[in-house]
Amino acid sequence: MTSGVKDQLNNFIEKHVNTGRLMIKCPDQPGIVAAVTAFLKEYNANIVELSQYSINPNGGTFFTRIEFDCPDLTNKVLQMKTSFAEIADQFEMEWTLSKVSSLKKMAIFVSKEPHCLLELLWEWQSGDLMADIVLVISNHADNRQLVESLQIPFYHIPANKEIRQESEKTQLKLLADYEVDFIVLARYMQILTPDFVAALPHRIINIHHSFLPAFIGARPYERAYDRGVKLIGATSHYVTNDLDEGPIIEQDIDRVDHRDNAEDMKKIGRSIERRVLARAVKWHVEDRVIVHQNKTVVF
Repeated sequence: MTSGVKDQLNNFIEKHVNTGRLMIKCPDQPGIVAAVTAFLKEYNANIVELSQYSINPNGGTFFTRIEFDCPDLTNKVLQMKTSFAEIADQFEMEWTLSKVSSLKKMAIFVSKEPHCLLELLWEWQSGDLMADIVLVISNHADNRQLVESLQIPFYHIPANKEIRQESEKTQLKLLADYEVDFIVLARYMQILTPDFVAALPHRIINIHHSFLPAFIGARPYERAYDRGVKLIGATSHYVTNDLDEGPIIEQDIDRVDHRDNAEDMKKIGRSIERRVLARAVKWHVEDRVIVHQNKTVVF
């Protein structure tokens, strides 16, 4: 990465060295918040943001995201995780406790179209996307110069249905070597195999160029034009083995009318795609998304 981006990330890390996040999903019942806040108090942690939601207080599921400041968090965090496990068992929690200063390592997959890639790189350069972009993988070489100009490793790995397993084996090796936490498909026009998806559950974020569940699959703008729609949109979601049906993180729309042909819709759609994907990635990086069944809770 460039020195300017490195300085921004280092400043963020320094500023948040004592900031932690606690994400919880569990069956709803009395005493959850009391137990969690009492636990944080034991470690002299001060809550700076708390969001919570219950599907149904009588037998539903409870979700919470807590951001806190804790002196000397680096030396406390392992003990905190060990101690919190007892509370988690008591309330049957799915949970994570993390340091905000431990930036997530992000890989971007892209094909030829650069607009979503450019948006992510711009957000990253401007200090609005606090992640470590460790590599970009593409089945085309078109964007190599753009990526390498920012001192990000670029890997051209051809991919199609005939060589998909071989390609994904190479990709997974790179992801392991770079210790990647999650992947963003920035208009990566390939279908991933079940084995690849299973290796990164709810850690692959895709942008689909339609307002799902409308126009699942290929050529959505052409199909939208043929249908005479007055709104087009884009959807960012986690990838599952059901094509374009994973848990939705973010969506947005713009108006079109009878004057707009399919190419016009594509141009309008690219703007929607960029902002929808950028928001979804930021929310994932900030631990604001909890997956429940095939939906998400976004705090």
